[in-house]
Amino acid sequence: MKIILYGYGKMGKEIEKIALERGHQIILKIDENNAASITKEQLSAGDVAIEFTTPHTVLNNIDKCFEADLPLVVGTTGWYDNFEKVKETCLKNKKSLFYASNFSLGVNLFFKVNKYLAELMNNYPTYNVSMEEIHHIHKLDKPSGTAITLAEQVLSKIDRKKNWSIDKDAPETLFIKDVREGEVPGTHIIKYHSDIDDIEIMHKAHNRKGFAFGAVVAAEFLYNKKGVFTMSDIV
Repeated sequence: MKIILYGYGKMGKEIEKIALERGHQIILKIDENNAASITKEQLSAGDVAIEFTTPHTVLNNIDKCFEADLPLVVGTTGWYDNFEKVKETCLKNKKSLFYASNFSLGVNLFFKVNKYLAELMNNYPTYNVSMEEIHHIHKLDKPSGTAITLAEQVLSKIDRKKNWSIDKDAPETLFIKDVREGEVPGTHIIKYHSDIDDIEIMHKAHNRKGFAFGAVVAAEFLYNKKGVFTMSDIV
């Protein structure tokens, strides 16, 4: 495939390495230095784009790819308040979008474990559930998209929790402690605490390779498809 990279930081470079290893071409690299000058014709030359930029630029990038009829894999988070509108536009105009809060295979298996554990713990109100997520200092959104996905899964299963917050720790609130330090790729911990014992599950990424590999696999999956897809369509 001819791949266009939106975002050429550490993730973009890791995606490039894996894409080349899997026999694909990188025909265009877009970052803050050339984004404003990219034309529809340049985008139309690609088979698929992979987007890892910022919450402030992602919606504009999605619009441009839709306009160029370029299938797009979006790894940026922090824009999901606009997801329903983007989804409607995509489906109405027969475009192609693959999105995920996390492209790691391990994380998506962790999602399934989290959902199942929350379903079990709903029957044991003596346990309070909380979350901690740790990321590198360059990550702009708080909490992470992965943490929000995990939180929404817990809320869908634990009746005693009504909302999540990074500021307030209250009986009906799932408290998310967000930490930004060093170059940590990503750690997520779900903790059930009681006076008797604790139960914890954790996913800890050692590097960015898992995210990059998943994004390239998603691009391969999206090729020649129309519609809106996510990791549950692969895992």
